[in-house]
Amino acid sequence: MFCEKAMELVRELHRAPEGQLPAFNEDGLRQVLEEMKALYEQNQSDVNEVKSGGQSDLIPTIKFRHCSLLRNRRCTVAYLYDRLLRIRALRWEYGSVLPNALRFHMSAEEMEWFNHYKKSLATYMRSLGGDGGLDITQDMKPPKSLYIEVRCLKDYGEFEVDDGTSVLLKKNSQGPAGSSDSQEQSYPHKARQEKTASPAPSCV
Repeated sequence: MFCEKAMELVRELHRAPEGQLPAFNEDGLRQVLEEMKALYEQNQSDVNEVKSGGQSDLIPTIKFRHCSLLRNRRCTVAYLYDRLLRIRALRWEYGSVLPNALRFHMSAEEMEWFNHYKKSLATYMRSLGGDGGLDITQDMKPPKSLYIEVRCLKDYGEFEVDDGTSVLLKKNSQGPAGSSDSQEQSYPHKARQEKTASPAPSCV
């Protein structure tokens, strides 16, 4: 049946859970392209027959094949595009280096596209946030509270936070801190911290 192979490609992706990448179906895609080539050649032959011999009874068959070609093309593009969306999401979930199991499921062209995408993303992130850049792949979900409870693991002394106020960082001291202040990059070689289980109450 026409377009059955193309529809199977779409159903294959539909059955795969969201966020997972099934193996690239190179054989299925090749069969779809072969069917499209055969449909096109048959149509070309029939079109020549109509032009030369006036066999108008072939026109409905020509239109049917043409619709099948368009449907095959839509299914093929949908299959390839959906895979690229899933591959793009993998960069945000796993980082710039994918697990071997995922790489094994990608075609050579998809790997090339992934490498170009991660380089473009890295270039964009380096252009943000001053000299150090900004990693926009971190903290994808908003915090439940603007403040979290932290415990200082090492004596440091007075430290100025983002809002301009100063806090005294002493070993084993505990208190609320802004989410951005509590990140490791805010305390380079100054005072190691650990987040406690319960968030601090919001401050007005």
